[in-house]
Amino acid sequence: MADEFEIIPVIDLRHGAVVRARAGDRASYAPIVTPLAKGSAPAQVALGLLGAVPARILYVADLDAIIDGAAPDLASLQAIAAACPAATLWVDAGFSEARGLDVFLSDGLGRPVIGSESQVDAGLVHALGDQAVFSLDTREGERLGPAALHDEPAHWPRDVIVMTLGRIGIGAGPDLDRLAAVAALRPDGRVYAAGGVRGWADVAALESQGVAGALVASAIHDGTLRG
Repeated sequence: MADEFEIIPVIDLRHGAVVRARAGDRASYAPIVTPLAKGSAPAQVALGLLGAVPARILYVADLDAIIDGAAPDLASLQAIAAACPAATLWVDAGFSEARGLDVFLSDGLGRPVIGSESQVDAGLVHALGDQAVFSLDTREGERLGPAALHDEPAHWPRDVIVMTLGRIGIGAGPDLDRLAAVAALRPDGRVYAAGGVRGWADVAALESQGVAGALVASAIHDGTLRG
């Protein structure tokens, strides 16, 4: 039996608050206003997302770490984990070397997401293997990070996110062609779409293409994708 398609709600953290992501323009992200929570506190937004779409995984992007190289926001991650104990966290905190993962892994806060945009070579992705999730990042058609990470699927773990930053939060639809190309490179892996999912029609298109799941935020907050 095929694995069930995963809807993975997304939380973008900036300065201790959840922000609304749009088109990958991270400098302009503002604290989120959502019918799912009062305010932008990470734990409350996480609870609201899981109330709207029951899910076993929450994806958290720590933008202070990704953009500024700050240490992971452990306080926010711990608050989310405490509020949502049944959910596994996938966390992108700009991890780029093994040393930076030590505290995160020792706290048992979830699986690290290794974004290609944060890497200088393939070493960390290769070393972690299936312990981590790998994110193949692009913006406006530009592949972010080392070319080897995009071209050589032997480096990839089983779980791969196809992150199309320019499609986030603008209702553009997922990049089905790119998803198909990545899936063809690693047919024994699980590919997850990130960026552009607008509602259940997009989910159906992704599922029919063999995509394992989708990272979603705006469509859940806006009510076009709820359980």
